[in-house]
Amino acid sequence: MKKNNKKSVYIALAADSIHHGHMNLIEVGRKYGEIIIGLITDSAIAEYKRIPYLNFNQRKKILSNLRGVSKVVPQNEYDYSKNISKLKPDYMIHGDDWKYGKEKSLRVNALKALKKYGGKLIEIPYTKGISSDALTKFHNLSLVTPDSRRGMLRRLLEIKKISRFIEAHSPISALIGENISITKKGKNLTFDGFWSSSLTDSTSMGKPDNEYVDNTLRLNGINNIFDVTSKPLIFDGDTGGKKEHFDMKIRSIERLGISAVIIEDKTGLKKNSLHKNTSNQTQENADIFAEKISIGKKAQSSDDFMIIARIESFILNKDVKDAMRRAKKYVEAGADGIMIHSKSKKPNEVFSFSRQFRKLFKNIPLIGVPSSYNHVTEKQLAQNGFNVVIYANHMLRASYPAMVKVAGEILRNGRSKESDKKLMSINEILNLIPGTK
Repeated sequence: MKKNNKKSVYIALAADSIHHGHMNLIEVGRKYGEIIIGLITDSAIAEYKRIPYLNFNQRKKILSNLRGVSKVVPQNEYDYSKNISKLKPDYMIHGDDWKYGKEKSLRVNALKALKKYGGKLIEIPYTKGISSDALTKFHNLSLVTPDSRRGMLRRLLEIKKISRFIEAHSPISALIGENISITKKGKNLTFDGFWSSSLTDSTSMGKPDNEYVDNTLRLNGINNIFDVTSKPLIFDGDTGGKKEHFDMKIRSIERLGISAVIIEDKTGLKKNSLHKNTSNQTQENADIFAEKISIGKKAQSSDDFMIIARIESFILNKDVKDAMRRAKKYVEAGADGIMIHSKSKKPNEVFSFSRQFRKLFKNIPLIGVPSSYNHVTEKQLAQNGFNVVIYANHMLRASYPAMVKVAGEILRNGRSKESDKKLMSINEILNLIPGTK
């Protein structure tokens, strides 16, 4: 067919990994007219899958230089229909793999939009032997560096309404957090990153959660997690220790590729904030804690790294006025974000703080840890100004009762047969762990 330059062809791509399947689409498109690429934006991709390795501008530059591509425009939704209705291309080209599965609804919507003005859908056979998702997974695992991983949290904050982080205390728990996904209302939901909890790190070693476990030991554990994963990690830095040592701690944490450290404004021997009785816990003087933040910010070498201040006012039965006073001081000292903590089963005080905080600070990230007020949804947190939700100890808490139950059954039955249905199969383990196939 002779190319007709007066005709327009629309092809929508994420294009985080360009492969011959994409080139097949473009090659066919050149036969029908001038190609307009609808490049799916970072935020649109993040609604359905993990953020792309390459950002929008990097992907746009690559596609703009391909032969036959006349223009690259943003597609701000995963759904194609809005761009089709706006641009009214003569043709839309897509692989035929979307006739079935989770993208079927996207096809239906695109056909409706084309029909309204007489546009035509051209479907070509799906290129076998290639998978964009598989390529992206390979690239994420093989190409991730400390620098690229460190910057992922800031990218998430820029493009997602709220990001979800799951506690990981071992490489196996991190692998679950890395790979678990569900489909809900056509969207693929995953965890965006990991939380390294001092509570679960120390508990998994059988040690008390009072900063007894050496920071170097915890960082070695994170290094093992980083060996088999690609997502960003937020580090629970407890109180940050002595301010005279804090600059060295920041350099060690940052160098590993950790995205952020959260330090809490308490003083003395560290005790877990969710203890029923916190009368023997004391809050650090706000000016001294602000100075510690300032020391840390001066010590870091990358603009991507974040120091987040955790405010313990509600834990120690103080009011929102005290929490806001501290928040202002910490932000002025250079804190890149604020985590507000509470052990109340109701979110009232947390949401009262977040509303006041958002009036004063429009763009400072706000982190929530709804361990006690766990009936609150991510949507409600986002509506109240939160950017990140941390599920702070759930992986360890889930594993303990499962192990106790199986161990008890083996003792009771004198064999393990009765527990088989509760156990992960050897094949599942082989599929989960890289390099064991």
